[in-house]
Amino acid sequence: MQNLPVDLGGYTLMVSECPEPKTREVDGRVEAVVDRATNARVFTGSLFAKLRAGEGGGRRGKGEEIKVTVETEPGEGFEEGTYVQLVGARVSPYSFQNERTGQVMSGLSFRAVGLTPVQAARKPVRESRAVPDQSAA
Repeated sequence: MQNLPVDLGGYTLMVSECPEPKTREVDGRVEAVVDRATNARVFTGSLFAKLRAGEGGGRRGKGEEIKVTVETEPGEGFEEGTYVQLVGARVSPYSFQNERTGQVMSGLSFRAVGLTPVQAARKPVRESRAVPDQSAA
């Protein structure tokens, strides 16, 4: 099963590596990666994903960095530290054997139609409730 829709709405996603055109090396030269269906250039970047407070119950954990392939040019404004949302997020499991080492590699690959910036949730400002110094009385 490939390209399974995934809902990451319960996660905070922050850019940890700015999206750049995806490339690969073929016969010693670097070439652009394009979408098989549309022949359009694709982009790749990394996001830090962390479960939102109150989601899933229990402890939130430390989060995880995920690499995402984006099918459309993200444009400006996706610098490191920007909070984003994935548009049309999908996930595909993969598994293959490394020809050189024989080691089996497996995991999940993330793909999305695009990225949109989101406003970072602001923490409520707490009022200062200073206790008067009573040692002088």
